[in-house]
Amino acid sequence: MGAKRKLYSPAYRREAAHLVIDTGRRIAEVAREIGVGEALLGRWVAVERAHMDGEPPQALDVDERAELERLRREVAELRMDREFLKKAAAFFAAENDPHRNGRSK
Repeated sequence: MGAKRKLYSPAYRREAAHLVIDTGRRIAEVAREIGVGEALLGRWVAVERAHMDGEPPQALDVDERAELERLRREVAELRMDREFLKKAAAFFAAENDPHRNGRSK
């Protein structure tokens, strides 16, 4: 089995990126210090610089993409639930309508 991928919070990524941006230190140096890959830290730095410049990041990272997919599935499920509940509410409202089928209360 492969090693489990480490997950880093958005706050941790920003802080790590700012160790490079604010101090002017090299990405390789900071990456060794905090124990992450140079390429990974480089992406975090690029995303944070783009945020600072007001530009949207070029692409979603793996964690963001996974969360986006999860949220899209959840939204689809919630929409189906809402449609079911609307139909159920209409059905029960019609069943309780005293003017339907000549019934009166």
